[in-house]
Amino acid sequence: MKPLTTFISILFILHAGQMSAQAPEDSIYAYLPRTEFKRGEYLSYKATYGFFTVGRGTFEVQNTLHKVNNRVCYKVDAYGKTSGIVDWLASVDDHWGAYVDTSSLVTHIGYRTLQEGRYRKNEVTYFDFGIDSIRVKDLDFETGKYKEPKAYSMNSVTRDMFSGFLWMRTLDFDKLNKGDTLSITSFLEDTFYEFKVVMYGREVLKTKAGKFKSIKFIPVMPDNTIFEGEDSIIAWFSDDENKIPLKVEAEMFIGHAGIELVAYDNLSNPPALVR
Repeated sequence: MKPLTTFISILFILHAGQMSAQAPEDSIYAYLPRTEFKRGEYLSYKATYGFFTVGRGTFEVQNTLHKVNNRVCYKVDAYGKTSGIVDWLASVDDHWGAYVDTSSLVTHIGYRTLQEGRYRKNEVTYFDFGIDSIRVKDLDFETGKYKEPKAYSMNSVTRDMFSGFLWMRTLDFDKLNKGDTLSITSFLEDTFYEFKVVMYGREVLKTKAGKFKSIKFIPVMPDNTIFEGEDSIIAWFSDDENKIPLKVEAEMFIGHAGIELVAYDNLSNPPALVR
């Protein structure tokens, strides 16, 4: 994957959860109580490299519900696009999305459409709980048709990036203390990832969208060729009932990159703003 794609991927993987794939169907679809988000939620971010703004991104829970596999689903989408001179030099236009069960927040279908310079990927991932299988289809850009899907055992993973992100927001952050560790497993493209994320503390964080009470997380990074050091990524979430991501900073081998909240709309609860 291209460096920017890898960066975005790992940011989402930070939020991905796990759930036993061997659970009976009624357990898989058991209702998960929540008040942290609702249809119509919209979050807007800026992406930076060094001191420069290099792109914009959005996350949205669509207003309209959809039916997939006879289940009612949220449709969630994230977009990332370069801006300014960076868009002219190395254009990026990425779209990530998923259909997520409204009851238990498991994934039914995930998809990615990536355009980064000459790099292209159009991928659809299906989670089939009846046969404990994940199927991934890639578009062949020469023929315009999808290749034969590749199949993987769920390996106890039933959430992709988006459903994991929504699931994480239902956790009780009030019970977390500094040093507590969350173990995370997720599937992306053709690989199962395992991470540990450490709760680092609480602080007031100033962003373009306002000054928030926040919770700081640091993932323990495995050896890689993109991020520099074990504590190379820091992520802040709002310390309120919404638990929205506020900011992410990353030390990469090619420099310092980050994402910061600049606007929000239709949150489920009042944000933890500090005047």
